[in-house]
Amino acid sequence: MDIKQIQELIKFVSRSGVNEVAIEQENFKITIKTNQTPVYVNAAVPAAPVAAAPQPAPAAAPQPVAETKAASAPEAEDTSKYITVKSPMIGTFYRSSSPDKPSFVNIGDEIGTGKVLCIIEAMKLFNEIESEVSGRIVKILVDNASPVEYDQPLFLVEPI
Repeated sequence: MDIKQIQELIKFVSRSGVNEVAIEQENFKITIKTNQTPVYVNAAVPAAPVAAAPQPAPAAAPQPVAETKAASAPEAEDTSKYITVKSPMIGTFYRSSSPDKPSFVNIGDEIGTGKVLCIIEAMKLFNEIESEVSGRIVKILVDNASPVEYDQPLFLVEPI
């Protein structure tokens, strides 16, 4: 895989909304991770063509990944008291029924069971996603008109 193919792969991953892609071939391995954090590319090149270049690259790449994991650990602890509303399907997330209409919910809104939280468009069908819990919206985890995956967190709700 040459540098141009790697750049095209990174662009594709960033547009697709996928969180992680790993490709492993006989003498080549690449992992691309996204989640609104920097993209890290780990590549192991065969030792025969260049002996000195592959050694520093794998040693340097794991350090930022470890820092990212350490930084995200406190966030997980902070959100443990909240209920996470997850996407029941793959599609495109919309906060309102049309661009000129107000959002179904905003941060701080109190919701009840059956309240429409958002719409997920899948294959030209617009599916209203209703709340299964009562509480207060603490955080909206997805941007409007963004692609979402099955079981992806959409909202954090503080139970009442």
